[in-house]
Amino acid sequence: MTPLHASRLSVAPMMDWTDRHCRYMHRLLSRETLLYTEMVTAPALVRGNALHLLDYNPEEHPLALQLGGSDPDELAEATRLGAERGYDEINLNVGCPSDRVQSGCFGAILMERPALVADCVARMIQACDVEVTVKCRIGVDDQDPETVLPDFISRMRDAGCRRMTIHARKAWLQGLSPKENRDIPPLDYPLVLRMKEAFPDMHLSVNGGIASLSAARAFLDQGLDGVMIGRAAYHDPTTILAAADPQIFGTGEVADPVDVARRMIPYIETHLSCGGKLHQVTRHMLGLFSGRPGARRWRQVLSSEATRPGAGPEVIEAALEPVLSSAA
Repeated sequence: MTPLHASRLSVAPMMDWTDRHCRYMHRLLSRETLLYTEMVTAPALVRGNALHLLDYNPEEHPLALQLGGSDPDELAEATRLGAERGYDEINLNVGCPSDRVQSGCFGAILMERPALVADCVARMIQACDVEVTVKCRIGVDDQDPETVLPDFISRMRDAGCRRMTIHARKAWLQGLSPKENRDIPPLDYPLVLRMKEAFPDMHLSVNGGIASLSAARAFLDQGLDGVMIGRAAYHDPTTILAAADPQIFGTGEVADPVDVARRMIPYIETHLSCGGKLHQVTRHMLGLFSGRPGARRWRQVLSSEATRPGAGPEVIEAALEPVLSSAA
């Protein structure tokens, strides 16, 4: 599975959420969907030598590394490190609106410096044989997206980038919190669709507010190359990912969340044997049965028992009991 094909559907990079434990579970739900790491900053890798941030399980492929930064030299070196670790794609974050990202001069604030972004992308492409992509917003603050976005895409294309994901909202860096920036700025899907018409040679994916496979298919049917889903895939992973392979990619079967829960047990045992804690994994499993009978008790058991000293895989089986009894 190539990242190009896998990007028909992808799970958005989300800080504190899409860590390696979350991604492993998502991969059990869908063999095809493209997964992304949390954003890793280039300074952390290059100056801080925090190479452990690049760790992942080989089962997670196809897997993209998202980088944050604005120094072309640092990003080129971080890209090289990511490519050496075997990532299938290196993505540059030009969309995150958090304060700490702004202070570091990366993320959405870079929409105001497209020439610098183009330089960064060109250097990243030169540094590796892995595809380099960009995730951006439609604009920030008082920028006019109708003007800013096509210019930005054109610059990325000229720099050698051929695949972009566009979060169909502005980021308001002045006056809105990162959380508010995920909901308050209005979505402009038609603008993203027009960008595909204007740049037919670019592989464009849409992101923002998409909460179902049917919505994803509608965007694909309208001509977009891919759809990226964030919070819905995290909070209700089974609804988004279990049927993704047959419905979006035309392969495989619908995954069974009970089977996925049980297939997480060997992974959990390995994690515990290396000194990890149960809740580090199970916190990502709370939504596995969202909207299904027994889901509330599943969440309660995991939430209350996984943090107990010495808690192990038996917690999974105990949490499954109300799910199984409700289905009987």
